[in-house]
Amino acid sequence: MTSRLQFIQPTDASLKVAEFFQESSGKWRSERRYYTLPDGETIEGLTFITNRFLEQGSPELLNLAKLHELPEEVVLTCGVEVTWESIDPVSGRRRSKGETLFGVRGNILYRDRGFAVLKPITAEYYFSAHKTLHLRTEYNGSVFEEEIKLIGDHYRTRQTIVSRAGEQQMIGQYLEKRISE
Repeated sequence: MTSRLQFIQPTDASLKVAEFFQESSGKWRSERRYYTLPDGETIEGLTFITNRFLEQGSPELLNLAKLHELPEEVVLTCGVEVTWESIDPVSGRRRSKGETLFGVRGNILYRDRGFAVLKPITAEYYFSAHKTLHLRTEYNGSVFEEEIKLIGDHYRTRQTIVSRAGEQQMIGQYLEKRISE
């Protein structure tokens, strides 16, 4: 049996995102604050995140392509596996635990699940500055705009704005510190 899978040469955008994912690999401690709008209720959280870089042709990326029903010859150039465990910062009790796969082709980021759904979704991405990744995801009438910025080797910031029907519903802000590589 021969495979039609062919490795492709990465573009400038996919080289940038591959570098970004590689630099994000490791374990992170994420301090989170969510603001619900318009009432302004604030929720704080703590999440431990592990990012593992995925190279082109990895079994995880091949499975992700199948989830998205991409033709066999379509190759995801790189990706990242993200596992997390969120805990209540006051009680120390676990709130949630999970895993998400991300894969890249062109300027599209393929995910095995969304923020609020368990079905595969896509996001458009671009870089506004060096080491600053922007994502835009739309599904179920909601828009998720996210910015992730690497700051040196040990920190990153994230901000997510969730909108529905043109109105902002929530802002999430995160300060993440690398625990280990």
